[in-house]
Amino acid sequence: MASLDIVIMAAGKGTRMKSARPKVLHRLAGTSLLQHVLDAVAGLGATKTLVITGHGADAVEAGVRGPGLSCVRQEPQLGTGHAVQQAVPHLDDDGTTLILNGDVPLIRPATAAALVAACGGSRLALLTIELADAGGYGRIVREGDAVKAIVEHKDADDAQRAIREIYTGMLAAPTAWLKRAVMALGNRNAQREYYLTDIVAMAVAEGLPVVATQPADETEVLGVNSPAQLAELERRYQRARAEALMEESGVRLADPARFDLRGTLACGGDVEIDVGCVFEGAVSLADGVKIGAYCVIRDARIEAGAVIQPFTHMEGARIGAGAVVGPFARLRPGAELGPEVHIGNFVEVKNSTLGRGAKANHLAYLGDSTVGERVNYGAGSITANYDGANKHRTVIGADVHVGSNCVLVAPINIGDGATIGGGSTIARDAPAGQLTLARPKQVSVAGWTRPKKLPK
Repeated sequence: MASLDIVIMAAGKGTRMKSARPKVLHRLAGTSLLQHVLDAVAGLGATKTLVITGHGADAVEAGVRGPGLSCVRQEPQLGTGHAVQQAVPHLDDDGTTLILNGDVPLIRPATAAALVAACGGSRLALLTIELADAGGYGRIVREGDAVKAIVEHKDADDAQRAIREIYTGMLAAPTAWLKRAVMALGNRNAQREYYLTDIVAMAVAEGLPVVATQPADETEVLGVNSPAQLAELERRYQRARAEALMEESGVRLADPARFDLRGTLACGGDVEIDVGCVFEGAVSLADGVKIGAYCVIRDARIEAGAVIQPFTHMEGARIGAGAVVGPFARLRPGAELGPEVHIGNFVEVKNSTLGRGAKANHLAYLGDSTVGERVNYGAGSITANYDGANKHRTVIGADVHVGSNCVLVAPINIGDGATIGGGSTIARDAPAGQLTLARPKQVSVAGWTRPKKLPK
């Protein structure tokens, strides 16, 4: 079986981004532009994937991952043809080379595979598309249906600039021929650069067939050269994700234009998502889950019928069926809420499990805790889990009532059915079924007066 090598161009500076960050490391849907491309081709079975780096090479090379991935530097950057020349020593003669752009992030795997198939190891296959505004792109020049040349916008005459079919910067070619062609490139043009597009004229002259394939949608081939283009592509991407969720899972989105997915989102039936929510990492929402406005949810599993009230932030959390969380709650990694748990406004939970029906309705902190069923955890109460060097665990049994404004100093065990009186600092285990108090004696001072402000 002939081999497939993939070359991804990622050496450009991206001056119009007006950023110290290399252009291909700017993020779309939470993932770098370059990583989107690498993810798209990961399943193509390539023998090797070469990323051509240049500007910010150290950061680019440290910031990407993929099977069979290696990097080759282009220094200085003298055009697209010069970039591929750097890859030539690493390409196998047998098979096909697929060339993609690291700043064109939304190429679909099927489109990349179709481009390789169109090459078939014996043709030069170009990915082209017709755009209403083709400004800045290389134009496809044809004689009838046959592709004869690509002319860069900067070198095109008026008639050529009127052509709507453009070259997307992506192609597939027989590797042995490509290696020979790119090493024969010259730089006699306005920019004194080595254009990869000049190999089309070479192919035509040599009788190598030149074919063109098109993507399903123009979004696949839109590049990012400015913050405005990045923002536009982000909205296109998010709109497509929103429409897929509505069509495939029946998700009710209050406004598909105000929805952001930066990972994966699996939804059951009758899921409702209000405006402004951000989903990151791997999130799953079971049947009947309701997500309130402006929540940020990362790497979480939310079971059937749970309600997440507005402005809740959670990461690495597991939410049981029928639980109610928020508004303005924060669940940190390791938070595991059982069925019908209530976590209210301004409550923070970290590395803690709460049993069925437990409640912490407002202004509380539970860290490194095991909380039993039906516990009522009062407002203003905290677990003091950190001694300045190590974390310690608090265990609260079933049916415990913790009054308001309590401090539970870990490590500590609160027995089943215990009551902790409001305002207590509890530093020793509290026995089951008893009231435990730890308050200073209340005193009233007769004749005391408040301090008064001194005259200025």
